[in-house]
Formats: sequence, C-alpha cells, structure tokens
Amino acid sequence: MNTILFCGGGSAGHVIPNIAIIEDLGSKYKAVYMGTNGIEKTVCKNNGVEFKEFDAVKLVRGKILCNLKIPFKLIKSISDAGKIIDEVKPDLVFCKGGFVSIPPAFAAKKRGIPVITHESDISAGLANKIIAGKCEKVLTTFPAAAQKFKNGVCTGSPMRKILFSGKKTAALNRFGFDMRPVILVLGGGSGSEIINEHIRQIAPKICRDYNILHICGKGKKADINLYGYRQIEFTNEMPLVYAAADYAVSRCGSNAASELIAMKIPSLFIPLENKRSRGDQVKNAQFFKALGLCRILREGELSEGALCREIYGLIHDDKLKNTLNKSSVKCGNENIIREINAAVSAHQNGRLK
Repeated sequence: MNTILFCGGGSAGHVIPNIAIIEDLGSKYKAVYMGTNGIEKTVCKNNGVEFKEFDAVKLVRGKILCNLKIPFKLIKSISDAGKIIDEVKPDLVFCKGGFVSIPPAFAAKKRGIPVITHESDISAGLANKIIAGKCEKVLTTFPAAAQKFKNGVCTGSPMRKILFSGKKTAALNRFGFDMRPVILVLGGGSGSEIINEHIRQIAPKICRDYNILHICGKGKKADINLYGYRQIEFTNEMPLVYAAADYAVSRCGSNAASELIAMKIPSLFIPLENKRSRGDQVKNAQFFKALGLCRILREGELSEGALCREIYGLIHDDKLKNTLNKSSVKCGNENIIREINAAVSAHQNGRLK
C-alpha cells in the first residue's frame, strides 16, 4: 500500500484541511501525520491518524534576537524530519503550510520523494514561499495564488465532507432555537474579542427577530441570558452549526470562508487586519466580494451601529443570495487527490525506469 506523509501545523487551519484529505483518500493510501506537540497532535489523536512527532523551528515575527538561532535549529529539524521519513518511507509528502511544513519538505526533496503543498490564501504564507521550489505542485484555493507560482495549480479548498451532512431540524433542536432564522457568528479558531464585544452589544435588538449562534472562543463566554442567543466556546459539531445557519458573520480565514460560500450561507466578513495578520484575510474577503459572494465590514469601521446595519443589509441582500446560489465554489478534495495520484504515479514510474 502506498503511504502519504502529511504535515502542517501551528493552527487548526493547517491541520483540519489535511484531515479532510485523509478522510477522502480511503483505503488506497496509508496516511501518516508528522507534526509538533501542538494542535496537530491533538487533532490527529481525536481522528485516529497515526502521528509522528518532531520539533520544528518557528519564526517569531518582530523579534530579531529570537530568530538568530533559526538556521542552526532548522538544520536539526530537517535531520529529525529525515529520520521520520526514513522510517515511514512515504511515496509522497503533502504539506499544508505553516512552519511545521518546512523541515519535512526539505528532507523529502533531499531523498527524492515528491512533495506537494497547498496554499489556502490569496497571499501565500512564508512557509509555502520557502518550500515551493521543493514541490512538484503548489496547489491553491484561489486562482490568483496559483498564478504566483511556476508550479501552481488551483484546486479549490479542502473540506470535510461531513460538514455538508447536517440537518436543519436536528440542528435547531440541538441548539435550542425556535424556527426564526439563525445568524451564525464566528471569530476564528480562538475567537475574536472585538467581534464578541460588538455582537453582544447588539444581540438584544437582533434577537427580537432572529436567533444568534455565537462561537465565541475558549474562555470567552460572557454572562448573558437572552432568549434566542446561544454562545458556545468551541464545538466539534460543525455539521450542525452550518445546518442551523441562515446567515453568518465571520472572520475571513480561507477555510471557513470557503466553507460558508460552498454551503451557500450569505455571509458578512470582518477580516482580521491587525499586527497578527499579513493581510491575507482582507485579500480573501475582497476576492469573494468582487464575485458578489459576500459583504465586507472592515475592522476599522466596526461599531455597534455599523454591524447592525450590515447584518440587516445582509439579510435583505437578494442580489447576493442569487449570486451565491449560482456560485461554483465547492469542495476541492477531488482535484487535490487527483494531483496526489498523479505525483505518486509519476514517481513510481520513474523508479521503474
């Protein structure tokens, strides 16, 4: 049986897409995951994926002194990754970005093992820029991102198929909602304090006519008792979350944004654009806005009044709903697996010559 070694970590946005591909590979491949003692280890354990741990060096933005030892640490990380690759003997290494992907990509290339990476955002991340030259293909969610790489191919975004399986009635019952429309509020993997604060301020007004399902982030629950308002710190029940949602207010990380649009949920994006961001969420949102698939509220313009107006504008935006229903944005798993199959086949045929 052929083996695919997956890597990528540092955030759920690097890990969950890999799990989506692993789930769709079926029995044709054995899947092994290489990562650090971070979120990727927990996610793999929860999903029954074999995990190999190593230490990967991370660039600390804005702290020059912390980064002086990176070259020496990177050499060791590549060596450690190579030992795991020698043990696993994969037919291909599949990267999903993040600092965790760099050592495996370098180690695999040195051994003549094909590497494929996937870039979620329009603005490529530093790790994928570094390893692009080591890869057979750089797969992307957005066409514009693919054009930035000589070996770029736009495949769409990886998505877990189970996300599309939720049932509306079961979802409303699960979250204790009546039959009024549900506005889903997402602040990203760790929640957004600024979105949390503003949505709670306007919740009494919104909940006169609508329900709010607020995924607020771990440790960020507030003491609010309001009919129609339900807050959850974190959930593994995303199929039910999406099934419940009639509208969404969200950050614009590529994975969540692609999922919302693929599911035809009219969305208001409030992209992250502070010092923790390289501006990728703004570019993601602008891409979807140019296609008429979302509304945008910039963080610098966020206020209780503006948020309330934009939510009601979203609810009554029939043009957006019509465009969304005709959208071709969909799960990219099939395209990604086709590229994996092609790379593995080419590598094996090369061995036979």
